Amino acid sequence: MYQKYGWPAGKERKFVQLSPTQRVEFATSAKALCDANPDIMIHAIVVKKQNVQQHIRDDGNKLYNYMIKLALIKKMAKHDVVTMMPDQRSVKVQSGNSLHDYLQTELWFTEKAITKLISKPMDSSHSRGVQFADIISGIVQAKYEKNDPRAFHVISSKIKLAPLFF
Repeated sequence: MYQKYGWPAGKERKFVQLSPTQRVEFATSAKALCDANPDIMIHAIVVKKQNVQQHIRDDGNKLYNYMIKLALIKKMAKHDVVTMMPDQRSVKVQSGNSLHDYLQTELWFTEKAITKLISKPMDSSHSRGVQFADIISGIVQAKYEKNDPRAFHVISSKIKLAPLFF
C-alpha cells in the first residue's frame, strides 16, 4: 500500500489516516497473507471497559497487561524462548512493574514453563510488523467502538477474538 499510494516510506501510516476503502483493502491483503502463510496467527482481545470496576480502570496499563496475559500466556508457555515487541504503553505501569516482568513471572510460576521472555520494544515507525498489528487493532476497534465492521468482516475469519467483561 505504501508503494501503491505513494506514501513516504519513512513515515508511518496510521489506521486513522486510511480511508474506509484503504482499510478494506488492507484487510483483504492481510487475509490473503494469512491464507498463504498458515503460520501467521492474528489474535485480538476486546474489553467492555464499562463493565470493569473503576479501581481497575484507574491504571489502564494494568488492564492492558492483564489482557495481554490472557491472550498470549498459554501460547508463550509452549516455547523455550519468546521475543515480544511491546509498544510504549506496555513498558511500565504505575506500580513500576513492567509487562515483561509480569509475563515472565506468570510463565514461570503460574504456567510452570521454562520460557525465557525477551522484550524488544519497537518504535512502530521503524517496524512494518508493529504497523501491521496496529492497523489490525484499528480494524477491531472500529468494529466495536465506531460500529464500522466493514474491514473487520473481510478479515474476521483470520482473527481469533477473545471478548472480556461483556
